[in-house]
Amino acid sequence: MNRYLLYLLSGACIAGMVRLGIWQVDRGEYKEALLAHSRQVLSDRNPTPLAAATDAAMPEVESDAYDWAAGDGHFLPLPALRLDNQVRNGVSGLRVYRVFQPDGARRALLVELGWRALPSRTDMPVEPPAPPSLGNVRGLMSPPPVAGLSLGGGTVQTLPDKTLLLVKLDPKTLATTLHLRNGLSPRVLRLDPQQKVGYKRDLLMLSGTLPPEKHRGYAVQWFGLAGGLLAATIVVARRKPRRKPDEEAA
Repeated sequence: MNRYLLYLLSGACIAGMVRLGIWQVDRGEYKEALLAHSRQVLSDRNPTPLAAATDAAMPEVESDAYDWAAGDGHFLPLPALRLDNQVRNGVSGLRVYRVFQPDGARRALLVELGWRALPSRTDMPVEPPAPPSLGNVRGLMSPPPVAGLSLGGGTVQTLPDKTLLLVKLDPKTLATTLHLRNGLSPRVLRLDPQQKVGYKRDLLMLSGTLPPEKHRGYAVQWFGLAGGLLAATIVVARRKPRRKPDEEAA
């Protein structure tokens, strides 16, 4: 391979690795700020009216995506939604949601009722057909959880008990599936564990996503790879090219 082409490819790889390292650093700082913000929200617990939090126009980047919200409303008579592949304390299970319509809100809202263990695929736990009668809810408004691992098929599957099994919680897709004309809030309400309804739950942050220290670790790896490739390129560049046999004879 031509030496100059090799240097060009090496330079492009080094630049790409450095960019990835910088991106990981930025993500780590973003997660750190997000954690600090969420901790402050949970510490203060100054309630935002639920209707306002539900109808708020959310940006694509969830920089201010956490709010403590409370308000009245009612659960809609719609199927329970169960997000698959949700791990809690090392045990695989399902995260259960119901659709709640806050009073005065245009859109409906997904409320997390908690986590249930899934002993096996042939022993799916049964959900009550009727939604909870709870008329006042409070909790943490947050982005939807990360997608579970897809094992094939679509993102929404109707089970024999009429509940919906999801591998991804996408409010836009679910609004269409559930025929909600005004749509769903882009955020979900993680119900306060003090409210005596549903299953096991907590308000821990970043469940299922990389914590800041992981991003910083990956950044170090990318910068290390870039440094290693740069050193190897310098070593190759300092070597004298081997002379061809005909040049030696001359």
